[in-house]
Amino acid sequence: MAIFLTKESKVLVQGMTGAEGMKHTRRMLAAGTDIVGGVNPRKAGRAVDFDERAVPVFGSVSEGMAATGADVTVVFVPPPFAKAAVIEAVDAGIGLAVVITEGIPVHDAVAFQAYARGRGTRIVGPNCPGLISPGQSNAGIIPADIAAKPGRIGLVSKSGTLTYQLMYELRETGFSSAVGIGGDPVVGTTHIDCLAAFENDPDTELIVLIGEIGGDAEERAAAYIAERVTKPVIGYIAGFTAPEGKTMGHAGAIVSGSSGTAEAKKKALEAVGVRVGSTPSETARLVLDRLAASGDVTHN
Repeated sequence: MAIFLTKESKVLVQGMTGAEGMKHTRRMLAAGTDIVGGVNPRKAGRAVDFDERAVPVFGSVSEGMAATGADVTVVFVPPPFAKAAVIEAVDAGIGLAVVITEGIPVHDAVAFQAYARGRGTRIVGPNCPGLISPGQSNAGIIPADIAAKPGRIGLVSKSGTLTYQLMYELRETGFSSAVGIGGDPVVGTTHIDCLAAFENDPDTELIVLIGEIGGDAEERAAAYIAERVTKPVIGYIAGFTAPEGKTMGHAGAIVSGSSGTAEAKKKALEAVGVRVGSTPSETARLVLDRLAASGDVTHN
């Protein structure tokens, strides 16, 4: 199985006809994603050829859903128009909206996250790499060739770069799903959402949690792990060398005193039994050691 995204998912791409949308639509199709349409009101009725597949362009998300049965949208719409694009998808009743766009104003993100809450749409992002269920589907910009092998590791990460690195380090073991939730101050799907989904996924044996300095998301995840998660969790926190009292642009994080530091997050996770690596490579080794101990993998 997988979480949130499977081989049955039918995917629309909002902004498919732009440069980024075109590039990544081609990559998603190559990874086996069932992309059933693009959305661009100015180019509705056309089709875009991607190698041997012609993908139709619809005037709205609701039109695309009605014509194709789509249940996922990937948003590549520029920042000034992203809020409207997400709200349009929510109004159409889409099940999952993966918001790749970087640089969306925080007040816009707050607005569309609040709008989606309670209306049945899960949002992943914004400013995220998306998610991939290897061998099934890929919604976003995660390079499929670093994670071509399905497996029993579930990954949730704030950092796109570290998502790629851990997937590469563990490529021979494989993943059930990997979710890049994004590092902006306001995101839709959280560490806790993914922990809950992986806990309930019978094909996920072990969970990798990647966090970053700033905020308290990792501390809240630690509390959730203590109460609700029975599967082993291995962690990594980016930012051990960051100076205190500084604003970190990548995650929009403010580190002040011991609050939000990598060390504080590491201690919170370790207190509930999560082993935390000091580097991505050490984190991968901890994963392999834990799986080997349970008989699920052997070292080369």
